Amino acid sequence: MKESNIQIGNSKVSYYFDASFSYLEELVQKESTIIVTDEHVYHQHHAKFAGWKIIVLKAGEEHKQQAAVDEIIQQLIAFEADRKTFIVGVGGGVVTDITGYAASIYMRGLKFGFIPTTILASVDAAIGGKNGVDVGVYKNLAGLIKQPAFLLFDYSFLDTLPKEQWVNGFAEIIKHACIKDAELFSFLESRSLESFQSDKKLLDELIQRNVAIKTTVVVNDEFETGDRKLLNFGHTIGHAIENIYALLHGHAISIGMVAASILSEKINHFPREEKHRIEKLLHQYHLPIQLHFDKAKIWEVLKMDKKRVSNSMNFILLNKIGEAVVKPIPLTELETIINQSL
Repeated sequence: MKESNIQIGNSKVSYYFDASFSYLEELVQKESTIIVTDEHVYHQHHAKFAGWKIIVLKAGEEHKQQAAVDEIIQQLIAFEADRKTFIVGVGGGVVTDITGYAASIYMRGLKFGFIPTTILASVDAAIGGKNGVDVGVYKNLAGLIKQPAFLLFDYSFLDTLPKEQWVNGFAEIIKHACIKDAELFSFLESRSLESFQSDKKLLDELIQRNVAIKTTVVVNDEFETGDRKLLNFGHTIGHAIENIYALLHGHAISIGMVAASILSEKINHFPREEKHRIEKLLHQYHLPIQLHFDKAKIWEVLKMDKKRVSNSMNFILLNKIGEAVVKPIPLTELETIINQSL
């Protein structure tokens, strides 16, 4: 196990890589801790949870709504949780987002930590303190930023992860490479999804590298006033596609990254051959690169995106692989490009 302690704003966050779930008892007091997970993780790993107080949520992005937070709060009341109760979210990005949000608002805030059980949560969703829920088709519209006390990475949870969820997580890994790490991009080009599935040491190195990329961005810009916005590469159109068409997050973000690459080429002189490299890498990791979608429906959702400011949208574009920028695009220009080029 490797431990790493990071200061993010006023919070200290501890990372425990290649650890065991059993180490949780060294981090918290079992009698005053409540675990939140979903039905899939619970059924596949129920033996791990023996002796713990546990709240089991319905699984799936469609349940990432206020009703799930209300359910957690009702069960916290039933457990007689007080301000010294510690909450641990064990699951993918949906579970960690909901758990962090519920813990942050119950009794005006309880301490919490995460044990990510998917690639997506391990490299992205559980890191950085963004917690919240969707409101209808609008992604992460209600929420707050509060850092977990720790993240514990137990890779044995990945043994039961379906292949489509491995694929789902690699979209965020490729995103990190696109915006911040050209060497990582080349490294991914030389490997395959299957190589990371079969080699836990290689996977651990990859997860640590991606955690470091996102953590560095968050440390420098916890509340997304500058550089943290770059982490939204592919997410503006991707989020709209995700909820309208009920796609997995990574699949939608993959399509969103292709769309953002097209916008980068048209607006930012992003080289076409670089765009083709991105498409090829996404395809190499079994991610979709195109979808025939209803542009009018997508546009209606886009207009309510959190990144819209007055009559423009802050869009993440690429100068080159490994270097991204935030560029405001007038809504009229953005709508035209979407209708004519996507």
